[in-house]
Amino acid sequence: MMRSLFAGVSGLQNHQIRMDVIGNNISNINTIGFKKGRVNFQDLLSQNMQGAARPGADLGGVNPKQIGLGMNVATIDTIHLQGSLQTTGVVSDVAIQGNGYFVLEGGDKLFFSRAGAFGIDEGGSLVNPANGMRVQGWMAQNIDGQQFINSAADVESLIIPIGSKDPAAATSQVFLSSNLDKRTPEVLPGATASATHAGTWTIDKDIFDGLGNVHTMRINFTKLVGINNQWQAEVTVDPDAETSTNTLVDIGGVNNATNTFTMAFDNFGALLQAVDDAGDVVDIGQLQVQVAFDVQDSTVGLAGALLRQGFDLSLGEVGSMVNSLTQFAESSSTKAYRQNGYAMGYLENYQIDQSGAITGVYSNGTNRLIGKLALASFTNPGGLEKAGESTFVVTNNSGEANVGESGIAGKGKIVSGALEMSNVDLAEQFTDMIVTQRGFQANSRTIQTSDAMLQEILTLKR
Repeated sequence: MMRSLFAGVSGLQNHQIRMDVIGNNISNINTIGFKKGRVNFQDLLSQNMQGAARPGADLGGVNPKQIGLGMNVATIDTIHLQGSLQTTGVVSDVAIQGNGYFVLEGGDKLFFSRAGAFGIDEGGSLVNPANGMRVQGWMAQNIDGQQFINSAADVESLIIPIGSKDPAAATSQVFLSSNLDKRTPEVLPGATASATHAGTWTIDKDIFDGLGNVHTMRINFTKLVGINNQWQAEVTVDPDAETSTNTLVDIGGVNNATNTFTMAFDNFGALLQAVDDAGDVVDIGQLQVQVAFDVQDSTVGLAGALLRQGFDLSLGEVGSMVNSLTQFAESSSTKAYRQNGYAMGYLENYQIDQSGAITGVYSNGTNRLIGKLALASFTNPGGLEKAGESTFVVTNNSGEANVGESGIAGKGKIVSGALEMSNVDLAEQFTDMIVTQRGFQANSRTIQTSDAMLQEILTLKR
C-alpha cells in the first residue's frame, strides 16, 4: 500500500520539475539566443517479489515478479537547435547560422553564447552591453603594410576605436587602362618644327604625398609621326603650379633626364613595350614606369624644403587586353582607374561580414581590416552548463572549446544586422504542458485512492 503512495509522490514531484522546465521555456519565448530545455523520465527501482526460473525437463521457465517503486528524472537536456533569425539592421547585432558560439570574457573566465546583441563601450571594446562581457576574437596585425588575422593565436578582446585616425599614405602606384585611338591624326607635311607631334590625348588624376596633400598628375599621350603603333607619353605632376615639381620618368630604376617615354603596340592593338628617353626598355610582364617629383614641405624651416617622392605608373601587361592600355580604332578613353594614396581619415563606421571579419570604414574612403570574431564549437554541446545571462560554460562532459574562424571545422557563418531568436516552439510547449498536467493529476489520483484504501483498513476494526 505504501509503495503506491510513494510512487505517486515521485510522480508528483517529477512532473512538477517537468512543469518548471516548461515554464522556463515559455518565459524565455522572446529571449535572444535561448535554447529550450527538455525533461525525460525513467522508472525508479523495482522490488523483486520472485526471481526468474529457467526451463526444466518437466516445466517451462518462470518470469520474475517485480513491483516498481516510482519514477525519477532521467535527464534535463538543453536542445541546441537553430533558432529563427530576426533582422534588426543594427551593425553590431550578429547571429550564427549553423553551429558555434560567440566567445565572451568575464574577468579571467571565458563564457559562450548564441546571443549576439553586442555594442561598443566607451573604450571602444565590443561588448555585451547587458553585462559588460567583452567579445573575443583576433585583432588585425599590420606587417609590411599588409593586414592579416592570426587565428592560430589566443583570442583577445576586440576593440573598434570609432574616431581613430588613419594616417595619410603617399601614392606608390597609379594604374592606367582603356584605349588610345589608332585613328588619331599625325603631323601634316610642312608643319613647323615645334609641332613635331599631333593628336594629343590628356588625362588627369589626383595623387597624394606622404602628408596627404593632393597633387595633379597629368599625362599627355601623343601619336608619333611616321612611326606606326607608337605613342609618346609626357608625365607632369602639378603642371599648373608656380614652382616646377621637376617630374622625371625612369624605366628599370635607371636615371633618365626627361619626363617622357614611348609606348609601342603590336598590330593587334595590344601593349608591346615601353622605352624612356635614355633607351631603357621594359617589354616583359607588367609594364611599369617610375615617376619622381618634388614635394614642397613647409614644415622644414621657414622657406620649406623639397622632398622627392616617387610612384610606379602601371601601363598594363604585355599582350593583355584587360586593365591595360590598348590601341584600337575606337575613341580614346584612356584613364587612370586607380591609385593607392589617400589623405588622413577618421574611423566613421564598421561592417561585419559572413566570416566575422570587422572592417573599418574611414572618412577618407579607405577600408581597413580591424579584427575578426571568434567562434567556439564543442564535441558535446549538450554537456554545456547554463551560467545565466544567456551564457554557457564548459563542463567535464562538453569537451574543450574548439575556438576558430567562422566556416571552419563545422562552424557556421555569421550574419550581421540580425539576431537569433529563442528556439522555443510555443505550440509544442503548450501540448507538453497539457500532458504534464494530466500526468500530475493522475499521480494525485493514485495518492487519493491509496489513501482511501488505507482508510478502509483502519475501519475494519469497527
